[in-house]
Amino acid sequence: MGIGGSEIFLIFIVILLFFGADKIPEFAKILAKGMKEFKKASDEIKREINNADIVKDVNKMGADIKQDLTNSEISKDMKEINDNLKLK
Repeated sequence: MGIGGSEIFLIFIVILLFFGADKIPEFAKILAKGMKEFKKASDEIKREINNADIVKDVNKMGADIKQDLTNSEISKDMKEINDNLKLK
C-alpha cells in the first residue's frame, strides 16, 4: 500500500498549483528539518531505552527467577512426579 510514482507526481502538481513554485523550496526545507528532528528524537529514545537500568534490572530478575525455579522445591516435586509417571 505504498505511494507510487504517479501518486507522488499528482501530489506534487497539486502542491505546485496550490502554493506556487516559489514556496516549494521553503516547504522542502521545513519538511527536511522536521524529519531530521524526528530521527534525532527517535535515536535518542532508543539510546535511552538500551542504556536504561530498567533493561538491566529486568534481565537480572529473569536470571534470578530462573535460578530460583531450578533450585526450588517445586522443581524437585515436578521431577519426582515425572519420574513416578515414567515408572507406571
